Amino acid sequence: MLSSHLAPFDAIIALGSNIGDKVGHIRAAVAALTADGTVRLLARSANYRTAPWGVTDQDWFVNAAIGVQTAVSVRELLDRCQSVERKLGRERTIKWGPRIIDLDILLYRDLVLNDHDLVLPHPQMTKRAFVMAPLADIAPNLLINERRPAEWLATLPHDDIVPMEA
Repeated sequence: MLSSHLAPFDAIIALGSNIGDKVGHIRAAVAALTADGTVRLLARSANYRTAPWGVTDQDWFVNAAIGVQTAVSVRELLDRCQSVERKLGRERTIKWGPRIIDLDILLYRDLVLNDHDLVLPHPQMTKRAFVMAPLADIAPNLLINERRPAEWLATLPHDDIVPMEA
């Protein structure tokens, strides 16, 4: 699926929130994930106000993406992301339903993985404008199936994706 290396990133993580202080939850998640220095923030997209996807009868989202450098394994990174979600109060009830915070690993180095709880590269990312817009901010030259994020975004409905301040 990937046609080019992620350098300088080891991983790209998508973030989303649609409950309460959405921007604050994104900010808190990034701070918590990078607090001990083992996951180092290299790039952060703008925040984007986006319509809900999947379950559409819910409040709008704030979405963002970060590029990080880390020596931790993909499993440890997944555990850290899920720990941050729990710390901020995430409760998993309805798939694609409302959430205080959601952290999804989109890419981890050049790893291709298909486990029950983690598939990499993220199999739906090129079908989601709320992922491609922030990805275009931080990795505009990344090739995914021979297309850059902005090229993927151009193939998707994205009138309801509005840049916000980070």
